[in-house]
Amino acid sequence: MLVLDETLLRQFPPLRAAWALRGEQAQVPITGENARRVLFGAINPRTGHRVVLQRPSMRQEDFQTFLRVLRARYPGRPLYLLLDQASCHTAAKSQSLAARLDIHLLLLPKQWSELNSMDHLWRALKQYISANRQYPSVDAQAQHAEDWVLGLSDQQALRKAGVLSRHFWLRSLL
Repeated sequence: MLVLDETLLRQFPPLRAAWALRGEQAQVPITGENARRVLFGAINPRTGHRVVLQRPSMRQEDFQTFLRVLRARYPGRPLYLLLDQASCHTAAKSQSLAARLDIHLLLLPKQWSELNSMDHLWRALKQYISANRQYPSVDAQAQHAEDWVLGLSDQQALRKAGVLSRHFWLRSLL
């Protein structure tokens, strides 16, 4: 079983609280450009193994490309993906491809992102990689983000994804 989610990276940084000297405003230099990239990611909640794919958008074709990547990474056995109900996931062509690839899509209830471990990992990524930082290009940011996610140890990834919490909702299945 893998837990899957996507995150949108924009070249314009998310602005967060930042430290500055008393009486001075924190400076966040920006260019005003706002290109974007999408990172598709999946984490194995048992092992912490992660797969990440950069794409230009979050359309069904991009999701289908990620399904093919996952099938290539996990050959010869059924694959169960726990994911949200984004339109690219529920599209008929995506559902059909998943069935042909022997990938079973297990949809989470709508508006329950806290159940998605990959969503928690993305939140940490944006805090450490994106917040208050403008990269020279959105491609540079996406590469740095992918390197950060894949550079975590399996234990670090599981901790940041909330899987190691004693309150993790799938704990009894692991």
